[in-house]
Amino acid sequence: MGGANKMVVKWLMNRLFNPSKLFIMNLKRTFGAILTVLGIIGLIYTGVQIIQHTGAATTLIVVGLIAIIFFFTGISLVRNTKDEA
Repeated sequence: MGGANKMVVKWLMNRLFNPSKLFIMNLKRTFGAILTVLGIIGLIYTGVQIIQHTGAATTLIVVGLIAIIFFFTGISLVRNTKDEA
């Protein structure tokens, strides 16, 4: 067997007997998407409460900061996770 064939066989064996790597990558992307959606929901909630003047300032600041953290963390997880389909 040539060197290229050995590399292909090694790659196939790694994919067949090590599916956890692929599962973890998809799990990271899924978790990133969930965090992004939660961040968007938190930002919309904060915006609506600010416009309606119905929330306490401290509560809105905390919810807004958590929403921003969720949003940017989710975006970075989705962007920085390699797609190994």
